[in-house]
Amino acid sequence: MPDGQEPLTARTVDRIGAVDPDAWDSCAGPNNPFVSHAFLSALEDSGSASAEEGWMPQHMLIEDAAGRLVGCSPLYLKSHSYGEYVFDHAWADAFERAGGTYYPKAQCAVPFTPATGPRLLVRPDADTGQVRDGLLSAMIQLVERLGLSSLHITFATETEWRRGGEIGLLQRLGEQFHWHNDGYDSFDDFLAALNSRKRKAIRRERRQAAESGLTIRPVTGGDLRTEHWDAFFAFYQNTSDRKWGWPYLTREFFDLLHERMAERVVLFLAEDGDKPVAGALNLLGSDALYGRNWGAEKRVPFLHFETCYYQAIDYAIGHGLKRVEAGAQGPHKIQRGYVPVRTYSMHHVANPSLRRAVADYLEHERRAVDREIAAFGAHSPYRQSNDTSG
Repeated sequence: MPDGQEPLTARTVDRIGAVDPDAWDSCAGPNNPFVSHAFLSALEDSGSASAEEGWMPQHMLIEDAAGRLVGCSPLYLKSHSYGEYVFDHAWADAFERAGGTYYPKAQCAVPFTPATGPRLLVRPDADTGQVRDGLLSAMIQLVERLGLSSLHITFATETEWRRGGEIGLLQRLGEQFHWHNDGYDSFDDFLAALNSRKRKAIRRERRQAAESGLTIRPVTGGDLRTEHWDAFFAFYQNTSDRKWGWPYLTREFFDLLHERMAERVVLFLAEDGDKPVAGALNLLGSDALYGRNWGAEKRVPFLHFETCYYQAIDYAIGHGLKRVEAGAQGPHKIQRGYVPVRTYSMHHVANPSLRRAVADYLEHERRAVDREIAAFGAHSPYRQSNDTSG
């Protein structure tokens, strides 16, 4: 241990309820809602993230000599690769075909949540470098001790990703589309930054959504009611059914979300009179609005774009937020003002042969992701400096 660093110990717990909420949140910080004790415990206590569902909690804790929690990571043993949004199915298939056993694996992530945020959570008055390295080392040792195939740390921050690469973790890039607030005073101010064709297209989409006669409003905090969650859960289930999937989140999860962090929920509801017919669930960070789930009971032209994208932009402008992160996938978001950004994951693969194959694949994939981001950037919807179109 380097001079001046105090001894730290690592241990795991099989439920986040075993960790004092204030101690966890002192490491997680206030900025990202998904790594808060309230959000993670809502997932576990509702049965959404559980061993029965293939998400066995094994949260990693780092404590100082006095037993004080100075670092932690949300960590799970996975028996499948669903609900992660960083896909390793091909790796699993190749390893199984070669006679290996890919599952269980270790997953450091927020279940069902493709949103970038810290994964190596450190108390502000602790030695950040020491604690982060301690978390990484402890998770790798857990993989080795339990004979797991791999460790996956997904949707990490760039800083964490770079440190992981320095100590030998395999680095992966992904891509999402985020909206950035360039100091806009209003939605019209944002529209004025777009080129003429995109500006007219957005106005047309908003107009057609408005012609449906539906009203859309944000519901948050004390205004949220059980009937809102009943309606939204029905929308959520309907969307999962149409996508040939299954709803990861239970009805109880939304009750616990309401109970534990209603002030960080922004639920955009589209209503026909007083009847909700569609909704988009967002969570509020210190400087960002995170779009998570959407659903509707009837089809209305451009209602999805209005409820998920344009209402979110309007809300972010009105509340001085720096960006909107609208979830996974979606090149179609570019023409609506969202721009491509990198996402970061890092991986430890125990088997040397599989590690070499994955490393080679990721090297090519990183170049491809950067090329695609550059190509999308060349088709930016924003006005160029020499664009004087009205």
